[in-house]
Amino acid sequence: MRERPRKTAEGKFIQIKKIGNSLGLILSKDILARLKLQEGDKLYIVEQTERGVRLSPYDPKHAEAVEIARRSFGIYADTYKALAK
Repeated sequence: MRERPRKTAEGKFIQIKKIGNSLGLILSKDILARLKLQEGDKLYIVEQTERGVRLSPYDPKHAEAVEIARRSFGIYADTYKALAK
């Protein structure tokens, strides 16, 4: 018998479940529909300080922009520090 996600004051929660030799999250149909996700799609995970993580549909253009920014911060770290003063 499948356990249904329970509602909390803030919304739904899901549990980490064993899937084969791995662990995974099972998203409900309504969440998949709202995010326009299908089997095989990727999610982008953003760690948020003190708030856990945020999941959003993976966008290759956004991922490329983030990578360019990371390289820029590495190359021009001193410049960014000086500008932040």
